[in-house]
Amino acid sequence: MALLLEPPLSTSLFSNNSSSYSQTQSPLHFKLLRTNFSSTPKFEQTVLIRQYSTSRYTSKVCAAAIDPPPPPDQNQSPLRDAKVSLEVASTTRDRQKIVRVAWEKLVRWSRSWRSKAKTDVLERTNKVVVLGGGSFGTAMASHVAGRKAQMEVIMLFSCSFLEGVADYVEPGLPFISLSKGLELNTLRMMSQIIPQTLRNSRQPYVALSGPSFALELMNKLPTAMVVASKDKKLANTVQQLLASRNLRINTTSDVIGVEIAGALKNVLAIAAGIVEGLNLGNNSMAALVAQGCSEIRWLSTKMGAKSTTISGLSGTGDIMLTCFVSLSRNRTVGVRLGSGETLDDILCSMNQVAEGVSTAGAVIALGQKYNVKMPVLTAVARIIDNELTPQKAVFELMNLPQVEEV
Repeated sequence: MALLLEPPLSTSLFSNNSSSYSQTQSPLHFKLLRTNFSSTPKFEQTVLIRQYSTSRYTSKVCAAAIDPPPPPDQNQSPLRDAKVSLEVASTTRDRQKIVRVAWEKLVRWSRSWRSKAKTDVLERTNKVVVLGGGSFGTAMASHVAGRKAQMEVIMLFSCSFLEGVADYVEPGLPFISLSKGLELNTLRMMSQIIPQTLRNSRQPYVALSGPSFALELMNKLPTAMVVASKDKKLANTVQQLLASRNLRINTTSDVIGVEIAGALKNVLAIAAGIVEGLNLGNNSMAALVAQGCSEIRWLSTKMGAKSTTISGLSGTGDIMLTCFVSLSRNRTVGVRLGSGETLDDILCSMNQVAEGVSTAGAVIALGQKYNVKMPVLTAVARIIDNELTPQKAVFELMNLPQVEEV
């Protein structure tokens, strides 16, 4: 059998005449010609590819080895073997040297950066107040308290507390938000809620987010997060306050991107759990999460976020953690929904809050406001509202029009 790839003839689409070739044919199209060489010896069968060049057609011929190749020559020269070994060893040493030099540059850059960074923020901070006593608030309070022996950490419950103390809060007191969600009726984010509650539109505000389970933070396992503030100096200050040997803190000015990604990823995690509960397999899981990431990016950028934020720690990083790890409360809700349990039974048996359940409807309302289509996240909201079964949702999503990827 020989396969010839060459420009199409002016006749039919396929031809068995391998000799019919025209120099005037278009070089931009190719066709497959089939010729039977059943009588040709195995090692003489070939694949002929005609390849277009700027000035002429050139041919490349390669043997289509059907049988295994003959064994190597047993009488090969020992000197040649030694030369090959030396060449391999030299290549390995060169590669190792490149890697070593790259690592040394990274270490030098790190030392230079650390020498320039200020560390007096931790020394000057003596008191931190944590609003909310959930699992992550408790973990972060413990982390901050461990940063310095003299640090006083106070925990208060609920944001409604702010309304009663608004008159006593200093206008320059920074607030660091650990919350991930939207206010249901107003669709406000925490960056809007806190200044409005305190009646101070200029109240310093920082959003903290990223792939971080409270349990692992409490156990001092390596974690990386991001702080977002429009005030770069404030973001750097919080970075110095929180960063430690086990917690890396990046900074960004994209408050909207960090907050929206943190809210929407909880809804997507419920969808990922449903796929797991229905035993739809790894292909479905990958496709669903990829589509969900796109929907989060579409809405976030429409609201003014940076697309790079969605691919960073507070976006893709947090999405991967929440969608794929069993410690995720929102994913657990999805798994149980996919397994056939009712939402009421699931919520009654949980002692923690799955933010995606209450956020789903608000997310869809936000999508409507900015005219963004979000099939996966909308399906989750309909399942939570008991308007669609998980099985029916999968069927409807798979039957959406085939579109160009954007």
